[in-house]
Order: sequence, then C-alpha cells, then structure tokens
Amino acid sequence: MHDDFLSPRPTLSRRQALAWLAAPMVAAPALGVAAPLPRITLSGPPAIVSAPLIHMAETHALAGVAGETAFVSWRDPDQLRMMAMGGKADVLAMPSNVAANLFNRGAGVTLLNISTWGALWLVTRDGHRKALADYRGEEIAVPFRGDMPDIVLQLLAAKQGLDLHKDFRVRYVPTPMEAMQLLITRRVSHALLAEPAVSLALRKTKSFPIGLIAPELHRGADLQQEWGRLFGRKPRLPQAGIAAVGTVRQQPEVLAAVANAYAQSLVWCRAHPLECGAMMAQHIDLLTLEAVADAIAVSQLDTVPAAAARPELEFFLGQLMARNPALVGGKLPASAFYGMP
Repeated sequence: MHDDFLSPRPTLSRRQALAWLAAPMVAAPALGVAAPLPRITLSGPPAIVSAPLIHMAETHALAGVAGETAFVSWRDPDQLRMMAMGGKADVLAMPSNVAANLFNRGAGVTLLNISTWGALWLVTRDGHRKALADYRGEEIAVPFRGDMPDIVLQLLAAKQGLDLHKDFRVRYVPTPMEAMQLLITRRVSHALLAEPAVSLALRKTKSFPIGLIAPELHRGADLQQEWGRLFGRKPRLPQAGIAAVGTVRQQPEVLAAVANAYAQSLVWCRAHPLECGAMMAQHIDLLTLEAVADAIAVSQLDTVPAAAARPELEFFLGQLMARNPALVGGKLPASAFYGMP
C-alpha cells in the first residue's frame, strides 16, 4: 500500500470552498483547479443514509466538478469493502466503524461527515417489549454478523451485564431485508432493523393482501435511547456517514463540492420526504416511497462534518475497541481520517 494513503491531504478553508463553489467553471484554470472529472460514482446501502446520494445523482448536484454523477447500491459490508478497496466508487455511504477500519488498514479513506445518528430498532410482534432486556431468552433475527448493527446490539447488551449469545437466541441473516421477510412470514417474532427496513416492515404488515396473513408489528427497543440511557449520553449514535476513497481524496475542491451537496440534499429530503422516497424506490428494489418517507420522519438525520463529529465518534469507536480492537483496525484513526475542517 502506498505511503501517501496515510498522509494528510491539503484542504480548503470554508471561505475558500464556498468561493470556489460559487465561481464559474470557466475560471477554473485561473484558480489552479483541475478540470471536472468525467464521472463521479456514489454508492450506498438500502438505508436512509443513501437518500441524499441518490438525490445528488438525480439532480446532477455535482455538475460543477463532474461531467456525470451516478449512484450504485451495495448489498452488504463485504461488497462495500470490495468497492472501497477496488476503486469501484468515489464516495460511499458506510458505517462509521467500517470507515475507521479501512483507514487504519491503509485503504485510503477520508470521512466527510456523519449523517445518520439514529435509525436502529428492534421490531417485534410483542408491543410490550420496549427495552433490550425485555427480549432475554427470545430469538432475534440480526443482519450483518460482526458489523453494524450487530456490534451495537452486542455493546448495549454487555453494558447491562447481558451476553448477546448466551442470554438471547440470535439468528444471523445476510441482510436487513431478509430479517424483515422472516418477520413478515412469522418465522421470527423479533428482528433488529435499520431504517427504512423498519418502516417498510410496518407498512407491509398493514397492506392488502399481506395484511391478511402477516402479524401485527411494533417498534420495540429503540437502540438510540438504550445507548443514551446506558452510557449517560445523548440518545444518538454516530452510526453512518459518507467517505471519499481513492484518488478523489487528493482533490479538495471535489470533496468540498460533495460535502456541500450532500448537506443540501439531506435538507431537501427532510423537507420533501415523499419525493425523496420516490427517488430512492427507483434505485433500490423492495423499497417504497411511503416507507422511505416514514423513515425520514423518525430517523435522526443531521449532517455533521467529520471533524465536528470526531469527539462523539471517538467515544463510540473507543467502546468498540474495548470489546474487540479489530472492529476499528486496532486503534483510533489519525487526524487525516477526519476530512476537511
């Protein structure tokens, strides 16, 4: 791996970035800015963190720095890692611990923001179970073994003296959509889901004709509330954000444009949930515009630049390291990880 993957990148001040973004492209040579990229590829999972990326692609929000903007989805964390290390995308939405792990392994990752601060719930057929401890002895379908959200569930269980694998019956499945299907077909009574899979499950079980055979489902334990209660912090988790990978990291004007466009697109999605849902449903199979709109209403979505999110992220990563250092690559990421100031 090249040493330059680990070295700090030149960055623009906020004033410089805004001035560059406001300048016409014909002025680029005079400013010393590289010519626009032929194409920039954005990628994310079937989760709410991807909504602004899809809006950016649909509205050509990066026209000032790229001739074409495309969105492609990734299915699971293994595919995400392959895309990040194989140059298959330029900007990826990813769990925060995966971004830290890739950086510490020298993969060349610059975190631009944390934008998803709360989208994890236990969805249950038993509306009386509200705290994680209420599920003791029960079977829970959990996606992405060894990754977010499994590691959050393990962390919250351990903090209250429970062992996820001894005190619960965990049924691992490859993806959240498969966990949702188990719920809807009554093969499990509880599942750990991230939005918009939570809202999709709740919507599907009330729809005709599925509603004739599906169970009534409820939002059970809110993992963000559990985090706040158990750790004495605000009920929010630095769960996911966007990161730049590969050579685009060496182009601060592109990173500034991406960060700015993502923040604006998230504001738009929050203000236009149904329209945002329609865009997302076109790009990701199984999602519906109504489920995405529901997810936007209940998720904690807030674009916080990486540098500003660093204290909360380091606390979260520190808790993961205390349980298993390998989850974050053995150490807290260096300052070069935290994008533009």
